[in-house]
Amino acid sequence: MAKLKKGANGNPTKSFFVRMITRDITLEDCILDLIDNSIDGAWKAEGGRPASLDEEADLSAYKIDLVVKPNEFSVTDNCGGIPLSEAQEYAFTFGRRDVDEGDDFSIGVYGIGMKRAVFKMGRDIAITSTYFDEDQDALDAYRVPIDVTEWLKPQNEADWDFPIYEAKAGAVAGVHLVVKNLTSETSAEFGSPNFLRELKKILGRDYTLHLHYGLKITLNGAAVTGASLLLRSGGDYQPIRTKRSIDVGDGKVQIEIIAGMGAPPPETNAADEANGDERWGWYVICNGRVVLAGDKTAAAGWGTEGWPQWHGQYNGFIGIVLFSSADAELLPLTTTKRSIDTTSTVFRSARPNMRDIAKQWTQYTNVRKPVVVEAKKLEDATIAIPFYQIPMRAKMSMAQMADIPVKPKQAVANISYTVSVERYQALAAAMGDASMAYREIGTRTFEYAYLDYVGRD
Repeated sequence: MAKLKKGANGNPTKSFFVRMITRDITLEDCILDLIDNSIDGAWKAEGGRPASLDEEADLSAYKIDLVVKPNEFSVTDNCGGIPLSEAQEYAFTFGRRDVDEGDDFSIGVYGIGMKRAVFKMGRDIAITSTYFDEDQDALDAYRVPIDVTEWLKPQNEADWDFPIYEAKAGAVAGVHLVVKNLTSETSAEFGSPNFLRELKKILGRDYTLHLHYGLKITLNGAAVTGASLLLRSGGDYQPIRTKRSIDVGDGKVQIEIIAGMGAPPPETNAADEANGDERWGWYVICNGRVVLAGDKTAAAGWGTEGWPQWHGQYNGFIGIVLFSSADAELLPLTTTKRSIDTTSTVFRSARPNMRDIAKQWTQYTNVRKPVVVEAKKLEDATIAIPFYQIPMRAKMSMAQMADIPVKPKQAVANISYTVSVERYQALAAAMGDASMAYREIGTRTFEYAYLDYVGRD
């Protein structure tokens, strides 16, 4: 059978491609993708080092400034810039090609972060990069303007490239990215004080390790402060901190686990509260970036493979798993980098340790109930330590509640009766407090009757 000269066109359309890569990503995710690029640039300038707790890294020379307003978004950094050759070859391609090599210990994996971020936000984009040109031994610069509406026109369907123009070099190597003509959805979100407050909190949480190393991030001129992940230590309570490496194909992944008591568990009568403080639960950090925070769901293992479902009784637990690898593709990341691939071999390697640690905490909260007063005395003797200062320790230690004698519980009876409001008010006034609570009046009248009929205990 003869083959026709012209085959069926199987190429994707630009508009379909743009819709697909921006459909399931939030504006917060878009902003984090752009910050990831800047941080990857900073780490590259530092020699591609791992964001490990043992590293005495210093990122204090690097700064990322965000402007988030209803009519404009911009990110400006001094993190080294994108060399012209990279821009021409792969920085602006939609997806990383097999021949493209990522930077060591980067957080970028798929090669779509910057493109989907700017396409999600608006229609008028300009990216200016100042970089060090080794051939000229000086700073040089270029500019890439993107008119999305024009780029998507049918007559331009076959041309996927973006133009590059010469530009005046800035004082330092870095990137300045501006998005204008924002979509209506983006403009509304960027104009919301709630959105900005939540964004600032996310930035402080997800980049807490980089901020600890000295990186500076500002949002509309205000400095972002790293979140405090504190574990309590002292006496019978010691957090666990272990570290090991596993081989994955031709690469290696370092897995570090830190876990323990972030705060004492709740009182027994408060244990039925829903999820409590959002700090509690598991954190997963990949190459320095928090991708799962305070997780109490099956994503981190709760309610699976012999784990209990999360319960308010477990509030106070903090567990942190750090994955580090020179090859970012080995990390258990989803495309949004705001969750984890639970099927990942690397993540599944850490799950048994996470389960055992979590079960030790849940068991402690159970045996603590009968001796909660005595337990609180021991817990209050601990001090809070930032997670990156926790020393290596093979096991998590908790006080042995079984060694504390349990006081027998006293049987109690609930007594209630009904009276008219007028009589209640008259008695309350006579007892010196016209607004006295019903319970208080009931207790006082019982004690009066008990003393009259029975006498003192």
